[in-house]
Amino acid sequence: MFGPGRRDAAFFDGLSRQAALNVHAADVLLAMFTRMAPRSPGAAHPYRSEDDRGHAELDDGLVALASDIKTVERDGDRLKHEAMKRIRANWMTPLDREDLRGLVHGMDDVLDRIDAVAERIVIYRVDVVTEEALELARLLVTSCAALMVAVRSLPTLKAKQAAEILERCAEVNRLETAADAVHRRAMGLLFLAGNDPLLVMKWRDLYDGLEAATDACEDVADIAEGVVLEYA
Repeated sequence: MFGPGRRDAAFFDGLSRQAALNVHAADVLLAMFTRMAPRSPGAAHPYRSEDDRGHAELDDGLVALASDIKTVERDGDRLKHEAMKRIRANWMTPLDREDLRGLVHGMDDVLDRIDAVAERIVIYRVDVVTEEALELARLLVTSCAALMVAVRSLPTLKAKQAAEILERCAEVNRLETAADAVHRRAMGLLFLAGNDPLLVMKWRDLYDGLEAATDACEDVADIAEGVVLEYA
């Protein structure tokens, strides 16, 4: 649809690279949570007083994984700036400028939110995982992977590719709905009587960040869906 010219290819190559970075960052974030699990038998509940769990130093492996995500986030910022420069410099773009800007900024927003969760794990010294956090992280990985497939199908938008994009966008929407349900369940458990208020604040921030990342994926999917409906 958009032609094989290098100018068009540069726009889509950038989006594809952003999508790949998001998948990598989501995988690493899941690895961070997985590294904390499972809790050992008899370990204190993650929402109970930190005094019951001691004050051990955070696992160096978690710090290293968070640093990996930070590096990816910086790479993503560079790709975003390159894409915006390309949009400004080209009179003709393969998609509507606002759609392109939305896709570029949306992809970057997903990555920023993943990085924010990883950063807070380190800042808050979180060392005990919950099943809800693992579920949300898994949903985020799947959502980022679906977005990558959708973005890589954009350059031609023939009937088969259009159908694939719409299917992947619908998948992202379903995953976001599932993440909302997990988030609500997590909030219900988080605010039970007896939980440590400080830990409640920490975990609420983490849950909100994970849910916001899946929301950001849905925002990108909505734009991609609109592109298909307009151009296919």
